[in-house]
Parts: sequence; structure tokens; C-alpha cells
Amino acid sequence: MIEFINVTKHYPGRRHVLREINLRLPKGGMALLTGPSGAGKSTLLKLLTRLEDVSHGTLMVGGVDLATLKRRHIPAYRRRVGVVFQDHKLLMDRDVYSNVALTLQVAGVPPRQIESRVRAALEKVGLGDRLRELPATLSGGEQQRVGIARAIVHTPEILLADEPTGNLDPALSDEILDLFRDFHRHGTTVLVATHDARQIARLGLPALHLEQGRLHAPKEFS
Repeated sequence: MIEFINVTKHYPGRRHVLREINLRLPKGGMALLTGPSGAGKSTLLKLLTRLEDVSHGTLMVGGVDLATLKRRHIPAYRRRVGVVFQDHKLLMDRDVYSNVALTLQVAGVPPRQIESRVRAALEKVGLGDRLRELPATLSGGEQQRVGIARAIVHTPEILLADEPTGNLDPALSDEILDLFRDFHRHGTTVLVATHDARQIARLGLPALHLEQGRLHAPKEFS
């Protein structure tokens, strides 16, 4: 379970980015994090990856207060979380296989396991035949699929996505969001930040709306 308890985030000399956030997302649940640009969506996701620290309040993941994680334990925690970015963040001088394998290599996974897991992840996103191609030869939607494969190759418990369809046309956006819903159906906890009103209506998922740093959520998530 993900649980925010009166979480506030601010930076020195700046306004509060998040104010008294209260949220419970159950294990295996899926929700959309909505709101305009600058509402705090990216910051909320960064708190979940420990790229940023909570200023006040408590953030629990799987019963663990993230503020209590010692620095040496943060890499192990991050291996439980997959992250997909809008701009892919792919290494353009490495082929598709190498981009996806990097996460496992950093974690010290044996080479034989890396190959089987990378191939399986790419099959899941429909790119099993594109292993040796460079990202520059792929379409925007295919590059996003590589980013998703990289995020799921280590079978994370939690999958976070920050505006993953912002640069894609409606048909490709549908395909990408449907992939996230499929991972959710297989037991992964999924939180997707988006301001795409069409996707919000189409998916019919709980919408957690951020506005000026404050969260407006359905009763079951508050």
C-alpha cells in the first residue's frame, strides 16, 4: 500500500509545492494523478522514488516510512519501483536491448538472467523483434514502449508514470495506457500522472486531482 499522511513538500525560499496530502492507494490498485502543469504531480512521484524527501508528514510504502530508509537501502527500495518518463530518457547510442538491460546490470543480475528477462519485457510491450535497433530508428510510441520495458524488466511492485503519453497521438496514447492497465491486472500497483482529459474519461479509473499543491480525491482514496 502507498499512504501519504499529511504530506507537505516545500523548497527553501519557495512556495509549498504539495500541501497536506492524504492518500491511500491499495496494493495492486491503479489510479490517475491529474491536474494542470505545475500542480505538483511530478513532485509527488519524486517523493515516491526518494528522489525528493518529504518536508512534513509521513509517506509509507508497504508499511515502511520512506524517511527512515538509510541511504544505503535506497537503491534496493528503488528496485521495487518502476518509473516511466514522458521523454523516455533512453541512451541514444545504445540499442534497445542495452537500454532495457542496463537496469538489471546495475543491480548485478547474472548475464543469462538478464537476457531472458529483457526479451520477456520487450515481448510484453510488442518489441520482441527490435532488440538490436537504435532508439533513433523507432517512432515516438516505440521509444516510449522501450522506456516501459526498462521500467518493468525488474518486475517492480509499483509502476509510476509521469505524463507518459504527452507527446503521442490519441491512438498511441490508448495503446500505452492500456499497457499500464494490463500490468495493473497482473497485480502491479500503478499510478499514472496525466492531464489528458480524454484518457481520464476513457479509462474510467479513480482520478486523484492536484490543484495548487492540494489533492482532491475520491472517498476511497482519502
